[in-house]
Amino acid sequence: MRRLPIRLRLAIFFAAAAAVLLTTVAAFGYLRLSSGLSQDLDRELRQRAQDLIVPVSRPGTSLEDLAGTGFIERGESFAEIVSPTGRTLEATSTLHGEPLLSPAESGRAAEGTITLDRDSAPGLDEPARLLATPFTRHGRHLVLVVGDTRENGLETLRRVRTQLLVGLPLLVFLTLLGAYAVAGAALRPVEAMRRRAAELTAGDPSLRLPIPPAADEIARLGLTLNELLARVELTLERERTFVAHASHELRTPLALLRTQLELAVRRPRPAPELVEAIRSAQAEVDRLQRLAEDLLLLAQAAEGQLAVHPDDVSVDAVFADVRSRFLAAVSETGGSLEIERGEGVVRVDRDQLHQALTNLVANALEHGGSVVRLDARPLGDRVELVVKDQGQGLAPDLLEHGMERFVRDRASTGAGLGLAIVATIAEANGGTAGLRNVEGGAEAWIAVPVSPAQPAAAEQTSHLDRLLAPPHRSSGSGSARSPGSVRRGAGRARRSHR
Repeated sequence: MRRLPIRLRLAIFFAAAAAVLLTTVAAFGYLRLSSGLSQDLDRELRQRAQDLIVPVSRPGTSLEDLAGTGFIERGESFAEIVSPTGRTLEATSTLHGEPLLSPAESGRAAEGTITLDRDSAPGLDEPARLLATPFTRHGRHLVLVVGDTRENGLETLRRVRTQLLVGLPLLVFLTLLGAYAVAGAALRPVEAMRRRAAELTAGDPSLRLPIPPAADEIARLGLTLNELLARVELTLERERTFVAHASHELRTPLALLRTQLELAVRRPRPAPELVEAIRSAQAEVDRLQRLAEDLLLLAQAAEGQLAVHPDDVSVDAVFADVRSRFLAAVSETGGSLEIERGEGVVRVDRDQLHQALTNLVANALEHGGSVVRLDARPLGDRVELVVKDQGQGLAPDLLEHGMERFVRDRASTGAGLGLAIVATIAEANGGTAGLRNVEGGAEAWIAVPVSPAQPAAAEQTSHLDRLLAPPHRSSGSGSARSPGSVRRGAGRARRSHR
């Protein structure tokens, strides 16, 4: 049954339900007709008995004299008078004097009226019904028995039964055809959707399914599928953009690396120039390594295979590592990377948190203002690690979609993976990430869980304070800053991706 088309299954189920309903109604009607015919025959026999009691109670009146007078019709109706012991006293000629009741039945009839069915009455080869009722003649208790054939009623029932046996299957068959046609009309919009869906291809994902005019379940299904197709189209578009920009991001450092190597070997160069070329190549290789790590992390997260190894991580230690990574890259510019607060211990994967903060700082150094600040803000059971720049702020579209893969930056100068990596890492470590505009710039943040074993704030000793404090700084100072300007590199830092 499950392999049949849904249209045929609907028609079969509807026809089966109609067959059950029609059979139930027909059986009920047939039983009511049979009961009605039986009750009509009983009333007729009671009326006949009442009409006969008066004349047969008078002396000198016999049943034979009353035959054909209206009290007893000639042919299929008959009557008989018997004693309480079952002896036949009078009978119509069709009975040939044969008793209709047994002695036991005669005794019961002498006490009250009874009704009996016979498969065949004497003189008649047809089923009959008898009614026996007591009466008195000259003070003697007798029993009057009247009867009539049941063949007329049975013949009526046979005709009705024959008509039902022929008509019911025909009605069920017509119901099946009608249900099949109605189901086909109801499913016609589904077939139209199927044909349109067969035309959908990855090359033209903008096609949508036709929606029927009626606001029914099929229309709602079509709307839901069209919404799904819109999401699929958006996903395909983002994947194409992802591949295009990933290729661009990889091509740029590879091209620079190739150029630098070609220039290094084109003619003999002094050692300092070769060292500079090697350092430049090393920077591009480092950029390629970060891109490869970002792509691998996104792929693992998409497949649900991103492994997280949470540990108790000191915020100031992570800030110090991130700062040290960018020291060489920003040493030639007039900007600065400042650290305001770094207190706290969080429960995260150390390498992944380091990667997230590195991406945020690289993004801020490339697109922000002259000063970038790192800050740690306690928020209940989480710590919000903030990277603030002094740029022109973020556009509303970027605020909403900035954490998605390869979203155009605020200046429409390129796209990258950095913010998408941050969002992926935050989610994997049980945290959140986002962007917001603040006075004097913009902030990118990642909130991660606080370590359950974090000591009280009064007992914490800032690792950043020990690293960054100048010789004249007192031990009770609040925020930590770099001893001087942490400069941003002009070329390579600007190429850091989002």
